[in-house]
Amino acid sequence: MKARNRRIGLILFLLYLALYGGFVLLNAFSPKTMETTPLAGINFAILYGFALIVAAFVLALIYGRLCGRGKDQP
Repeated sequence: MKARNRRIGLILFLLYLALYGGFVLLNAFSPKTMETTPLAGINFAILYGFALIVAAFVLALIYGRLCGRGKDQP
């Protein structure tokens, strides 16, 4: 069970790392993209940042759900 949970955690971490890496790369190599205002005058950097926060929360919920399976419920 520990190996399975570790594997799930690693996969979800790599997914988040890819999302965060995209944020960093866009900031470094395409700052004009991050300055665009696609929604209600809010720039793309702010939207992407909030999306990263939401993604971290969702991935934590997914991890909790997947790693909670198979345990005896009290």
